[in-house]
Amino acid sequence: MSNTDTDAAGLDFVREIVTHDRATGRNGGRVHTRFPPEPNGYLHIGHAKAICLSFGIAEEFSGLCNLRMDDTNPETEDIDFVRAIEKDVRWLGFDWSDRLYHASDYFERLYECAVKLIGNGFAYVDDLQGDDVSRFRGRWDQPGQNSPYRDRSVDENLDLFSRMRAGEFADGTRTLRAKIDMAAPNMNMRDPTIYRIRQRSHFRQKDAWSIYPTYDFTHPLSDAFEGITHSLCTLEFEDHRPLYDWFLQALDFSDPPRQIEFARLNLNFTVMSKRKLKRLVDDNHVSGWDDPRMPTISGFRRRGY
Repeated sequence: MSNTDTDAAGLDFVREIVTHDRATGRNGGRVHTRFPPEPNGYLHIGHAKAICLSFGIAEEFSGLCNLRMDDTNPETEDIDFVRAIEKDVRWLGFDWSDRLYHASDYFERLYECAVKLIGNGFAYVDDLQGDDVSRFRGRWDQPGQNSPYRDRSVDENLDLFSRMRAGEFADGTRTLRAKIDMAAPNMNMRDPTIYRIRQRSHFRQKDAWSIYPTYDFTHPLSDAFEGITHSLCTLEFEDHRPLYDWFLQALDFSDPPRQIEFARLNLNFTVMSKRKLKRLVDDNHVSGWDDPRMPTISGFRRRGY
């Protein structure tokens, strides 16, 4: 089967699920998708597939598609990247109308969700650091061990988490973790981190926060906040789906988004890692993210496409 055939089969699979959901009245028969890039660089050609799929499925089923910036890492994100992403999505022929969102819009709601998890005994503040975190986590063929801080009382956890927010502790000294199962065969379920201390200024929130939520915590809740019905993700998030479902169930979200995974787009003999593309830019091997030699959408645009 050719790559084109594989992509066509994947698209048919997505269509089949969405058609079934509409017919059975799931989420009221609505179709509402989203494209959630992280504004820490320019979009590359692989993102074009995700954009066309998320916006295209919404158009095909007379639904809506949001553009949401996943801006939870203050160390790497910038407003210039946001503007570049907006330009690329429009150049591909799509529009989000008035539905441009940022994960940082939800920081207060996400914090309240974390407090609820703590109150219900589903999260705790952990003091493990560095190599100890990895050692206690175990390996794929070996169960992990409970942190010695896992059984802190609800009141102690609430107090420590509040003080984390207030900026009392240094970066990396404490985290908030979900309390799930350190022996789970799926490593994502072994008490994952949901908040970390980062005393950094955010390009939108400025110095309002000393703690930031992780992607795995922010992603499913942002979808739920926005009423997303179908979360279209690449295959590397398949193993994360049980964790997303756990968060939504633990926080009592009804009719949560359905996640559907598809194969990511790669090109042979082409660097597709955003981290490596950033290095090319930072080390001045290219003239910028939109250099015509770069596999970014803006680079393709400058080539004359």
